[in-house]
Amino acid sequence: MNDLMNVEVFDKIFSIDTNIILDNAQNLFEISENGKNLIVMAETVLDEIDSKKSGFNEINFQAREFSRLLLDASIDSKITIDDLTIVQITVNNTIIHIVTTENYQADKTKMALNILNDRKILEITKQYEKCFKKEIIFLSLDVMARTRAISLDIKTESLNLGKDEDELNFIKEFDLHGQEIRNGDSILDFDKDYKQHNFSYIFNQDGNKTLATIKNGLICILEEKELRKQNINPMNNEQLFFSNALLDNHYNIVTVEAKAGSGKTLLAISAAMELIKRKDFQRIVYIRNSIESLEKGEDVGYLSGNDEKFEIYNFPLFDTLAYIANKMLKSSNENKKGKGDAISEERISEKVEELVERFQVETLWPGAMRGRTISNAIIIIDEAQNMSNSTMQLILSRIDNSCKVIVLGSNRQIDNPYINKFTNGLTTLMGACTQEHNEVNLFGIELQKVLRGPITEFAEKVFSKN
Repeated sequence: MNDLMNVEVFDKIFSIDTNIILDNAQNLFEISENGKNLIVMAETVLDEIDSKKSGFNEINFQAREFSRLLLDASIDSKITIDDLTIVQITVNNTIIHIVTTENYQADKTKMALNILNDRKILEITKQYEKCFKKEIIFLSLDVMARTRAISLDIKTESLNLGKDEDELNFIKEFDLHGQEIRNGDSILDFDKDYKQHNFSYIFNQDGNKTLATIKNGLICILEEKELRKQNINPMNNEQLFFSNALLDNHYNIVTVEAKAGSGKTLLAISAAMELIKRKDFQRIVYIRNSIESLEKGEDVGYLSGNDEKFEIYNFPLFDTLAYIANKMLKSSNENKKGKGDAISEERISEKVEELVERFQVETLWPGAMRGRTISNAIIIIDEAQNMSNSTMQLILSRIDNSCKVIVLGSNRQIDNPYINKFTNGLTTLMGACTQEHNEVNLFGIELQKVLRGPITEFAEKVFSKN
């Protein structure tokens, strides 16, 4: 019997959607598990990847990366069975069956191209399963494609590659029961169940609460009064822990997963300004993903020039700067003489320009990172839930040891169709907080309290998927 027909030797068979490759071409090797699992790839997947090779965005890079992988592939065998033609190739011990057919049931005259392509991939999956009489798992990041698969009785999964959804306990409450804590005490003397990701503690003692962080296994009590002397005053315990980590140069990378309206961007910008005032850093670099640039770009296509196209993605930054500028102007001596009169938009805009110049605020999008080295800066990476792991790797690999990195995001607001909450850069960094890393000092936290206002809080409660 042809080796291609002997699918029983594999633990699992996965039929993969195009977005699995465009998320990261290296996903193939994780799915394969060093040849233990077989990968089935419909010809439509190859067509879609081929159409994405031109361009300078992340999915274009991944499409080209996949093409480079194919250059090293060996073609092992070819067979036609029923209406399917199957070519077996091997890439780095990963075995792939590329499957084509002349006869599709999907009618291209009656549906959009993206839906047609999904249907064709699923047709191939179903026919392959029927031919070999072994269960196939359809792997996709697209919930609609997975739903269509279920309707065809095809088992389906997203790409979590064994990652679980357990919540990490970044802030831990602990009763001291009469014990006294001091700066420099070992946390293990009090909490025998301490874990690496327990970065922050709320110690309870006779109705009083003491906030502390853990650095190198030692207790560091927060100086709350000092933390409240910023332009933006932390409003709750979560924000106090977050602000402390932002201002503490012990931490190289601070990662926060937060609800909308929790103050993450505002606190990050405020702390960055404070660090520059201290002369710890020279400038602020703000990086935010542009979702349209990852796929088609039609939504910003009507704007002329790249500066205008990507300026719209910096609105959160400039809204935050405007808020800080307004607050600074209201508290100034000049305005106090005016008895707290409203500040004009023109004056706020002037103040924002002054802040941008004083703190050397620079905005970048991920596509501009290749080949750069960023030094002596506070890097704020916003909307990290919309960045693939490879994009996050690209950004972090451009940053030298004179920088501090602040990563902001919310897995409740994923807009990138090529990733999910298991595969994005935010989740990966949060997961990295569970282990000690000799190269850098990490800090992770979740902000659950909504402070923007009741409407935002209502929206989070009613529409949140988590």
